[in-house]
Amino acid sequence: MAIEQAPTFAEARAFLLRHRTDYDTAFAGFRWPRPRHFNWALDWFDAVLATEAEFRDRPALRIHDPEGAEISVTFAQMSAASNRVANFLRAQGVKRGERILLLLGNVVPLWECMLAAIKLGAVIIPATTLLTPEDLADRLARGRVRHIVTDAAQTGKFSGLPGVDAVGRIVVDGSAPGWTSLAAAHDGSHDSAFVADAPTPATDPMLLYFTSGTTAKPKLVVHSHQSYPVGALSTMYWLGLQPGDVHLNISSPGWAKHAWSSFFAPWNAGATVFIVTQPRFNARQLLDVLATTGVTTMCAPPTVWRMLIQQDMAGWKTALRELCSAGEPLNPEVIEHVERVWGLTIRDGYGQTETTAQIGNPPGQKLKVGSMGRSLPGYGHVLLDADDNVAGEGEVCLPLSGDARPAGLMLGYEVEGRMTATDGEVYRTGDVAERDAEGYLTFVGRADDVFKASDYRISPFELESILIEHEAVAEAAVVPSPDPLRLAVPKAFVILAAGAAPDEATARSIYVHLRARLAPYKRVRRLEFVEELPKTISGKIRRVDLRRTEEARGEQSAPQEFAESQFADLA
Repeated sequence: MAIEQAPTFAEARAFLLRHRTDYDTAFAGFRWPRPRHFNWALDWFDAVLATEAEFRDRPALRIHDPEGAEISVTFAQMSAASNRVANFLRAQGVKRGERILLLLGNVVPLWECMLAAIKLGAVIIPATTLLTPEDLADRLARGRVRHIVTDAAQTGKFSGLPGVDAVGRIVVDGSAPGWTSLAAAHDGSHDSAFVADAPTPATDPMLLYFTSGTTAKPKLVVHSHQSYPVGALSTMYWLGLQPGDVHLNISSPGWAKHAWSSFFAPWNAGATVFIVTQPRFNARQLLDVLATTGVTTMCAPPTVWRMLIQQDMAGWKTALRELCSAGEPLNPEVIEHVERVWGLTIRDGYGQTETTAQIGNPPGQKLKVGSMGRSLPGYGHVLLDADDNVAGEGEVCLPLSGDARPAGLMLGYEVEGRMTATDGEVYRTGDVAERDAEGYLTFVGRADDVFKASDYRISPFELESILIEHEAVAEAAVVPSPDPLRLAVPKAFVILAAGAAPDEATARSIYVHLRARLAPYKRVRRLEFVEELPKTISGKIRRVDLRRTEEARGEQSAPQEFAESQFADLA
C-alpha cells in the first residue's frame, strides 16, 4: 500500500480555505504538513506574502489610534523592515538558538522583531509589559535569556536584576544608558535583504512561553518552528479567516493568544492584523472603531464581550463577518445577546499555550448552547476518566501515536534547563469536558477547579453562566467554601453591573434567580460582592486564589457576603 505523502504548508492552507464552511470534509481530509526544514518567516512570509502580487502591497499590519491616527505597513514593507532588524540583531551578536526576551506592547517593532528572530533561528520569549521586576528576574534566570528587546519605559525594571549586565540590551524607542537603539537597524547601514546562515530544522525551538499561571508558578512551554506557525492552520480555520480580511484580536503581547491571532493565523491566511491602541479598554470607543475601519473578523476574550453587551450595540453598524471568543468558555447569554442585536454568532474556541486552537465552532456549523464545538481539523480528542478509561465525560486528551500527534502541540516543558518532551500515549490538557453523540464538547472546568459539595461534582463554569444571566451580575467566579455539614458549598464572588447596589435586596434577587434554574445540590449557598476578581495577565480568573481566600477564612463571613440561609423563605 502506498504511503500518503504529507502536504506542503501551502497545500494544507489551501485545503482548509477551500473547505472553510465544510467541516466534515475539512476534518476528514486535512493532513498536517510534516516538513523536515521550515522557517515560516522566510519560507512563507517572505517567499509568498511579501512577493506575490496578491499580497505584497496589502497592509500586513494596521495599528489604529482611536483618536484617528493609524500606522499601516504592507507585507513587502514588513518583510524588508524585518530583514534589516534581523541583520541588525545578527550584528549585535544574536545567534541561532539564543533566547530573546521580547517585552513590548502593540508597536510595529514587535512584529518586526518576531519575524527577524524567526529568520535568525533565535528563540523568542514573549512577555507582557505588565510584568514586575520580580517576574522579569524569573524569566531571565529560568529562560536563560541572552538578549532583551524592550521600550524605554520598561528599561528601569531591569536595573539591578541579577545577570542583566551580561545580557544584550536593545531599546526600540528613544535611548537609555547601557542600551543599544533599534533605530540603527533602519539608518541605512543594514541591508533590506537577509541570508540565513543555514536551513532551519522544523523541530528546532522557536518560542518559549511562560504560562499564565492559573494554579501555580508559570511553566515554560517550548514551541518549534512547526508547532505554532504550521499548527496555527487550525486557528486560521476556526477564526474563519480569508485572504484580504482585516482581523482584530484583542489580547496582550506576551500571551500565547497574541501569537495565535495577531501573528500566525492572520498571516497564514494573508489577512491584515488590525490593532486598536487603548491604554485602558473602552467599549464605546472600540465600537466606534469597528464601525469606521472595515474590520471583518474579530476575536476577543469573554471579559471584553461582557463589557460590549453593556452598550447598546445595535447603534453601531460594522463590516464584521466573523466573531470569535477564546480564553475561557463564553456564557451562552452573551452569545444570544450579540446574535439578537447584530445578527452574528460569536463562535467559541478552545486551546492552550501548549497548543494552537484544538476545539471550536468553525464558520457555517451548527452551534449548541454551552458547547465549545468539535475537534478542529488536525486534532483528535479522547476523554479519559480517573481510571484512564474512555468516557463521555473526562479529561480532554490528545493521542500522540504516529500521525495522530497534532503539529500544533508543543515540543514540551522546560524544567531546570532540560526539556521534558510530550511523549507517551496521550497529552493531558488538565481540562474536563463532556462529549455528546455528535462529537460536540462542552467544557466542565479545569480538573483543579471542579469540586465536590455534599458528594456531588460541581462545575464552576455552569454556575457562573447562570449567575451572569441575572441583570445585576457583570462577572462571577464560583469556588468551594468550607461548610461544617456539607464539607464545602458553592460560593460566588460577584462583580455587579453598573447601577446595581451591593446590598441585601440584590443578593436576595440573585438567590431567587439561582433557585429557579439550579437543582438544590448545585445551588450557590454564599455570595460575596467584590470590585474585582484575581486574574492572570491573559485575563483568566485565578480561582485558586479565591479558594485559598476561602480556606483561610474558614467559616467566617466577608464584609459584603450574604448567605442563602439569611433568607428564610429560600433556605
